[in-house]
Amino acid sequence: MQLALFDLDHTLLPIDSADTWSHHVVRRGGLDAESYGARIRHFAQTYQAGTFDVDGYVRFQMELLAGFPRAALDAWHAEFMDQFVRPHVRREARALVERHRRDGDELALVTGTNAYVVTPIAREFGIEHVLAVEPEVADGEFTGGHVGTHTYQAGKVRKVEEWLARRGLDWAAVRTVFYSDSINDLPLLERVTEPVVTNGDARLNAIARERGWQMLQLFERAAA
Repeated sequence: MQLALFDLDHTLLPIDSADTWSHHVVRRGGLDAESYGARIRHFAQTYQAGTFDVDGYVRFQMELLAGFPRAALDAWHAEFMDQFVRPHVRREARALVERHRRDGDELALVTGTNAYVVTPIAREFGIEHVLAVEPEVADGEFTGGHVGTHTYQAGKVRKVEEWLARRGLDWAAVRTVFYSDSINDLPLLERVTEPVVTNGDARLNAIARERGWQMLQLFERAAA
C-alpha cells in the first residue's frame, strides 16, 4: 500500500486555515475582535516559537464552534470556502495531489486544524481521508469538547498509527510519503518512508539540507 500524507496550512494552502477561519467566525459572530484577535495571534506566535499550548488551542477552537448554532456555522463555512480557501488553492498544489492519485496512492490530510474546518478543504483537493482533531457533537451541535488524539507534533504520528491500526495495518505494511512545511511536523517526517519538506520554514529547511531530504517549493510562504 502506498500512502501520501499532506499537511495543509502553508503546505497545500499558502494560508493558515485555522486562523483564517477563527477570524471569520469572530467577525460573523459579532465577537470582540480585539480580544479574540489577540488570542489567535498569541497561538500563532507560540506555534512558531515552539512554546505552543496545544490543549489550550484545541479548547479555544472547540469553544468557538460551540458558541454558535450548527446552521450558522455551516453558512459561515460556505462563505469561508468561497472567500478565503478556493482563491488560494494553487494549481501546483492540485497537481501534486493529482500525481499521487494517478499513481494509485491513498491520500490523507494530516493537520492540526480541526476536522470540521478542513474536511470540505480536503474534498476541494480530492483527498478522501482526514486525520485531524475531531470536534464532539451531540444532537447535531458542537459541545465544546473533542474526541480522540490531537494532531500536533507526535500527535500526528499517533493519529496515523491509529488510522492504520483500524485498517489492520502498521508502518511496515505501507510505504508513506509526507509533505509538510513546519518544524513542528518533524516527528511524522522522521517516521515516514519519504519525507518531503514543502515550502519549509527556516529550521526545517536546515534539517532537510543536513539529512538530504527532498525539498519542494510550491509557493512562497505567506502570512495567514
